[in-house]
Amino acid sequence: MTFKHSFAPVVNEHTRVLVLGSLPGEASLAQSQYYAHPQNRFWHLIGDVIGVALPGMGYEARLQALLDHRVGLWDVIAKAKREGSLDSRIRDHATNDLAALVAALPELKAVAFNGGTAAKIGMQALAESRLSLDLIKLPSSSPAYAAVPYAEKLRAWEALRKWVAV
Repeated sequence: MTFKHSFAPVVNEHTRVLVLGSLPGEASLAQSQYYAHPQNRFWHLIGDVIGVALPGMGYEARLQALLDHRVGLWDVIAKAKREGSLDSRIRDHATNDLAALVAALPELKAVAFNGGTAAKIGMQALAESRLSLDLIKLPSSSPAYAAVPYAEKLRAWEALRKWVAV
């Protein structure tokens, strides 16, 4: 089993909230795009939060819309072995340098974790940081986490609104 790698962070100097996933799944890796699986609700959720219909846009336009609304995107895991796309199958992971990234973002106010695996690994990685950031655990946008209805997920994700530019 070979290592799977995360993508580069999508951030700029105006990023106020950073949304961290765990590690791109198979569909995302195949397309070299964050949240490429058609059943993943990420683009719907964050689009509803910022008030932009992201699912109907091209990928580069989606990323630009996030940046325009002061939302950044990355993953907590730099590389790991994983068969398939489930977080429960992640093995031998190496963590991205989250502390260095958050320290380099002068306007960052909050870090949000997309799902339990991202929250567990990300909070541990940021535990040493002395930065005063809000850390928010969000229900996963993954199709594997379909037991929670969209409306309930959206209520949780709406907590990000106070940091985004709308």
